[in-house]
Amino acid sequence: MEIMLLAGTRPEAVKVAPLVHALRDHPRLTARLVHSGQHQDVVDQAFACFGLTADDYLRVPGRSTGTQAELVSGLLPEMERLLRERRPAAVVVQGDTSTVLAGALSAFWLGIPVVHLEAGLRTYELDSPFPEEGNRQMVSRIAALHLAPTAAAATALRAEGVPADRIALTGNTVVDAVLRVAATRPAAGDPELARLEAGLRRDGRRLVLVTSHRRESWGEPMDRTLDAVRRIVARHPDVEVLLPLHPNPAVRSRISAGLGGVERVTLTEPLGYADLIGALRLADLVLTDSGGIQEEAPTFGTPVLVLREVTERREAVDAGSAWLVGTDADLIVKTAGLVLDGQLTVPAGVNPFGDGTAALRSVTAIDGLLAAA
Repeated sequence: MEIMLLAGTRPEAVKVAPLVHALRDHPRLTARLVHSGQHQDVVDQAFACFGLTADDYLRVPGRSTGTQAELVSGLLPEMERLLRERRPAAVVVQGDTSTVLAGALSAFWLGIPVVHLEAGLRTYELDSPFPEEGNRQMVSRIAALHLAPTAAAATALRAEGVPADRIALTGNTVVDAVLRVAATRPAAGDPELARLEAGLRRDGRRLVLVTSHRRESWGEPMDRTLDAVRRIVARHPDVEVLLPLHPNPAVRSRISAGLGGVERVTLTEPLGYADLIGALRLADLVLTDSGGIQEEAPTFGTPVLVLREVTERREAVDAGSAWLVGTDADLIVKTAGLVLDGQLTVPAGVNPFGDGTAALRSVTAIDGLLAAA
């Protein structure tokens, strides 16, 4: 039986990759990997980290406005075409992007079971994150199987009336992915990262990794974050900052204007996934508004300051792996100082997102769903 797995962004590609490998080892189930085209090269690069290539590419029309409506209206007919052609036993969507929403709707309309990987994340604030919170809540209403990454996510689904026999507590496949990449990562591919790594080893400096790209971070919130980064560098002369620039032109220009030319701040092009994992492993501290990095950092015990007012990944905060600081520059600087001075530390050996076997548990749950059908 064919299981179709859909990915359109790098986080989706990273999190479905372990599931593809697990399915390919299954005696009855096969994997069909589909690239939606929401983001282009970064998805293929992420697949390549796991020795994968997409089996199908959706022929989405060129985008001119960049709106969610334009993207989804292009994805829906292409998804329907491919689903009618392949007739998979189930469709796996991961997370909360526009690709997820379009893929889930297309499968649901054709009576194909929807499997939601990383189901049950909630802030219960529809504008934070936007549009992700709305997307994932909508998908939860039509999914046949909910693969919950944490106990809190499973609890949220049950509270919303999802039957317990349709929820599987699996752990997060990102842990599987991070462990796989960390075990095989070659030397840094990005030249700026390679130079920075060599300098850190030679001079005994410390690394602070910064990422910021979410829509709610644009404008004044991002300016406050950039101000905090400048102050952290000024207060800690042994700290180097690495900030990979997001492809969005507005984000790039704002960050370049705020940090370009600042001593000991390195701005790079977007890092490949293997390089990002290398930087996370090397970092002494991470400042980020990324949901994925909140999940990836605990594998290495790297402390995280979350640049958001709320997070759907409270497990990292509750476990002492992350601190919610928003974009208050004073609070960011203060908390970063506590971490860098050793007054705030991450508990050893704690990973609230799993043990690296989430993909195997997910395949078992999918097999059970189809056996019961």
